[in-house]
Amino acid sequence: MQIEVGVILDGKVTGITNFGAFVDLGEGKSGMVHISEVAPTYVADINEHITMGQQVKVKVLSISDVGKISLSIKRTVEQPHVDSSRPVGPRPAGPRSDGPRPAGPRPVGPRPAGFRPAVAPRVKAPAKPASPDDYQRDPNEPVDQNFENMLNKFKQSSTDRFSDLKRKNPDAGRTRKR
Repeated sequence: MQIEVGVILDGKVTGITNFGAFVDLGEGKSGMVHISEVAPTYVADINEHITMGQQVKVKVLSISDVGKISLSIKRTVEQPHVDSSRPVGPRPAGPRSDGPRPAGPRPVGPRPAGFRPAVAPRVKAPAKPASPDDYQRDPNEPVDQNFENMLNKFKQSSTDRFSDLKRKNPDAGRTRKR
C-alpha cells in the first residue's frame, strides 16, 4: 500500500513515550503520533488513551524528506457537524432579539459558534512622571557648583513646587486616617 499525505491507514502501537506513540504501518514502515494528535480533547497522560499493541486508525499528516511519517489518530474520528444555517460572525448592533438575559447563574458548557467576549475599551495610560533624566540644566547656572549648593537649590525648588501644589489643593500632603 502506498503511504501518502491524507490517507487513513490501520496500524499497531509499537511504542509509547511521554510525547507520543509509535505506530507500525506494515511493510517495514512506521510513524509517530504526537500526544496532541491522540484525542480531540487535552491529553495529560497518553496511557489513558492508547495501549501497547492496540490496533488504531491513523491519518498521515506529513512525510519528511528523510522519511519520517507524522500521524494523527484524532483526525480519523468524524468531527461533529457544525450547524451552517446559523450565521457566524459579529451580531448586529441593537437589543437582543430573544429578549434580556435571564437572571441567575450563567449557563455552563461550550460557547455557541461565533461567540466573541466583550472587550473593555482601552484606557489611555497616565502621563509619565518626570524622572531625573528629564532634568534640564539652566544654562546661566555655573557648572562648577559643589554638592552642597546643588542640594540647597534642589530643596528650594522642591519647597516652591510643594507650596504651589498646596495653594491649588489644600489637602495635598495630608495623610488619611484609616
